[in-house]
Amino acid sequence: MTGIIVGLAIGVVAGGLIGYVARREIVSNRTRGAEVRAAKLLSDAELEAETKTRTSLLEVKEEVSAMRRAAEEDLRVRREEIQRSEERVARRDQALEDRVSQIADREKELQRIGQSLTTLKAQLEQASEEHRRELERVSRMTVQEAKDSLAKEIVGDAKRDAMATVREIEQAAREEGEKRARKIVTIAIQRVASEQTSESTVSVFPLPSEDMKGRIIGREGRNIRTFEAVTGVNLIIDDTPEAVVLSCFDPVRREVARLTLEKLVSDGRIHPARIEETFERAKGDVEDQIKRAGESALVEVGITDVHAEMIRLLGRLQYRTSYGQNVLRHLVESAHIAGTIATELGGVNIRLVKRCALMHDIGKAVTHEVEGSHALIGAELARRLKEPPEVVHAIESHHGEVEQRTVEAVLAQTADQISGGRPGARRESLETYVKRLERLEEICTSYPGVEKTFAMQAGREVRVMVKPTDVDDLSAQVLARDIAKQVEEELQYPGQIKITVVRELRAVEFAK
Repeated sequence: MTGIIVGLAIGVVAGGLIGYVARREIVSNRTRGAEVRAAKLLSDAELEAETKTRTSLLEVKEEVSAMRRAAEEDLRVRREEIQRSEERVARRDQALEDRVSQIADREKELQRIGQSLTTLKAQLEQASEEHRRELERVSRMTVQEAKDSLAKEIVGDAKRDAMATVREIEQAAREEGEKRARKIVTIAIQRVASEQTSESTVSVFPLPSEDMKGRIIGREGRNIRTFEAVTGVNLIIDDTPEAVVLSCFDPVRREVARLTLEKLVSDGRIHPARIEETFERAKGDVEDQIKRAGESALVEVGITDVHAEMIRLLGRLQYRTSYGQNVLRHLVESAHIAGTIATELGGVNIRLVKRCALMHDIGKAVTHEVEGSHALIGAELARRLKEPPEVVHAIESHHGEVEQRTVEAVLAQTADQISGGRPGARRESLETYVKRLERLEEICTSYPGVEKTFAMQAGREVRVMVKPTDVDDLSAQVLARDIAKQVEEELQYPGQIKITVVRELRAVEFAK
């Protein structure tokens, strides 16, 4: 049994060994076959890689050769271009050298010509000097005298020719312009109703009785001293029956003093404490009157959106006069006239024109406080109070201090002249009136050829009689213009002055 088992075991082990050896052989055969195949594949790959490498090297060599040939060709082309550029530069240098040589030759020629001209100029100056001396000897006139005579003759001829042309143009323009202007101004004046007589500030205060003068003076003059110290107005008490005079340069202050005195006289109690109390009340009343006057003027003209300070300044003009004409009424009247003219013209902002005309004399409200022209002062006030630029320009240009640039400024100036120049609008003192007439006649008589001068129509027209043998028709027109220009520059007057030059030729013969 045991032997059988051992035999079986030996057979199993022997069979296992035989199977292992057989499997090992099989694996070994497979490995050698794989190695053979791998070696063959490796050999094929190396051969193919070597073939591709050789092909790539050939392609690279060909590409390098092509690039070398292209570079050599480009280098050849560049060398040729450089050679041509050098040839052009050489030709240009040669041309520049030739040009410089030509310029040098020309400079020498110019220097020679300049020397010749200098010599010729000296000869001409010498000949001209000799000719001038000969002319002076023959004509018995110096060069300056000859120049003055020639200039005078040329100026006279130019004036004559210019005046002939001006007369033709003016005649045509005057006929049309006067017709239209007369129509517009007439319509404007007809539509504005104003008082014929001028207002004036009251400076004489009537008293109920002569006894009131003593009460105003007070014991040892204490009442009158207190009144003058508080109000700043001189109270003049003289022999005038039942009246005293208030004297002050400030019209508003004078009105406050007048109202104070009126309240004191009506109350009857006059003493220093009462004077001070009444003065404060009167000052408040006048300020209210000023404000109401300014507002009434704006309402009458139809203007809104005005600064409160401007309203107060307009109200102050109620107590200011110019040649006897109340300034506030003058401004309102000017605004109405300007609005009417603007309506007739058409195409103009009527409200803006009225505003310009109403504000044009606003500077007169402070001219006694600030030095300078009331036109420029008023323009500065309007600019500070944010008035439109057109209004500021109209104010500063209505007396000619600034050149007018807008239609509104021209219309405001026109309305101002119409309002101030209409009959009954203004008055002036006899002394000023006589001096103005005398100066008018002196200016006209000072011109050569004038025989007589007559100032007519209260100085609004001057007739100048000239000698017909000394002044011809064209010279008469020139004379009228010269006189008008001198009058504008030297005299101050309301409205305008008409200058009429009369040339009358009388032929007288006697029959024997």
